[in-house]
Amino acid sequence: MKVAELLVKCLENEGVEYIFGVPGEENIDVMDALHGSSINFILTRHETSAAFMAGTYGRLTGKPGVCLATLGPGATNLLTGVANANMDLCPIVAITGQAGLERQHKISHQYYDIVDIYEPVTKWNAQVKKAEIVPEVVRKAFSVATHDKPGATHIDLPEDIAGMEVAESPLPVVDHTMNEADDPVIEKAVTLIDQAKQPLILAGNGITRDHAAEHFRSLVQETNIPVVHTFMGKGALPWTDERSMLTAGMGGKDYITCGFNDADLIIAIGFDIAEYPPKNWNPNATTQVLHIDTKEAETDANYPVALNVIGDIKENIKKLMQAIPKKERSIEWIQSVRKQALDELESFQNDTSFPVKPQKIISDLREVLDEESIVISDVGAHKMWVGRMFHCYQPNTCLISNGLASMGVAVPGAIGAKMVYPNRNVVAVCGDGSFQMTSAELETAMRLNLPIVILLWRDEGYGLIEWHQMKAFKRSSHISFGNPDFIQFAKSYGFEAMKVEKTEDLKTTLEQAISMNKPVLIDCPVDYSENMKLTEKLDNINC
Repeated sequence: MKVAELLVKCLENEGVEYIFGVPGEENIDVMDALHGSSINFILTRHETSAAFMAGTYGRLTGKPGVCLATLGPGATNLLTGVANANMDLCPIVAITGQAGLERQHKISHQYYDIVDIYEPVTKWNAQVKKAEIVPEVVRKAFSVATHDKPGATHIDLPEDIAGMEVAESPLPVVDHTMNEADDPVIEKAVTLIDQAKQPLILAGNGITRDHAAEHFRSLVQETNIPVVHTFMGKGALPWTDERSMLTAGMGGKDYITCGFNDADLIIAIGFDIAEYPPKNWNPNATTQVLHIDTKEAETDANYPVALNVIGDIKENIKKLMQAIPKKERSIEWIQSVRKQALDELESFQNDTSFPVKPQKIISDLREVLDEESIVISDVGAHKMWVGRMFHCYQPNTCLISNGLASMGVAVPGAIGAKMVYPNRNVVAVCGDGSFQMTSAELETAMRLNLPIVILLWRDEGYGLIEWHQMKAFKRSSHISFGNPDFIQFAKSYGFEAMKVEKTEDLKTTLEQAISMNKPVLIDCPVDYSENMKLTEKLDNINC
């Protein structure tokens, strides 16, 4: 068979369901080999979107999402989405076509050394330089993408290699087993927790990644230790649990700052520093950290690790539960923090001012969605409001990119999420700036008949940048832009489209959009004057 056919057989052997991408001349052999394959190729309108879809697939399933592009500009377009997945610790395998080996030694049409370009944004990558190594390369790409902390890998396939004849077979898939922490380490961890008067758990994305939420909830129930979630760790504990201090992630002070100030031990479980810089919650490095994860903590002056508990998070939580002595712990010290955060959201439930305040949009969205509905936030001012105030019942029901945090992720991400969970409501929350970066994927959603809902927060500018400018300089600069008629724009792709004309209609508009079981866009004007009001309010918090 051809190398391209062997590549497809190796991907089938790995259980690949979808390849997201845009083909080119240099990978036509691969595209032809997909005829008759069990793998569905999902044609996207831009390579970055393909990687966003693959990353979302990887985050929700734990299996590597696969994306494909051709050489040169196709590969460089794909790069942003691959980097995004890698920094968000989503397993992904990227495949790029490449110029034939006979012209790689010189300047030639569309040729760059893609392996070199991808090296900083992947865990591992390689070019297939001999036909016979394809099974090894594919097996290693999938193994590395999922092992330890997941991330991105990359396979570069020159066009002349892809067309060669080969007589190899896929390698067997081997599951990874992760070690548990040794008993002496668990004993030291138990001592730290037992001696702490006011311990606080910082729940990161690793709890969800390692399918440890059920065990984590049992730990919290047993120990009565309060929990703060990162933006990416939302839902590890239901927001309705009285021990939940909800979500942290704002750059400055917030109600939760008071909780961190009062804690004498931070138990960071599945936490990655990219999720929430320690200088924001441990500015003087005075509170010691118990780090529980699959990998030792990153070195950070504001992350003083007293002990690393490394290995399978789920199993180590089980060992901790068995060893921690029963002890009465009061959570009274965090109740005012939780109450203030919930009161703030509740105070906007009946707000009728127009344009719509961010708090009101979040309140109505939470009210109309069930516990398993998935919200995907794009990057912008709306991300800060969603991260801070959209509270979750279950893990992976509010997807926020807080590693690379690339704009444009939400619409492609919603497509990927709806493919994984076709029976769940999926809502992409976008700003008008981020939406237009990947809005061509409306055609992809229509072609695949995926009933996603896009909730567009319209303010005619880059709201998050303006927020930072106003905080720093008390004025904004070069952040305003024009918009198309989003209603006509969405309808031109075949979407249903609705415009919020008054705040009282927002909730019913959301309910109608969700009930239609069609692709829908909602154009909602937003009042971002609330950004600076929030900044001023939080600056004056007195713990």
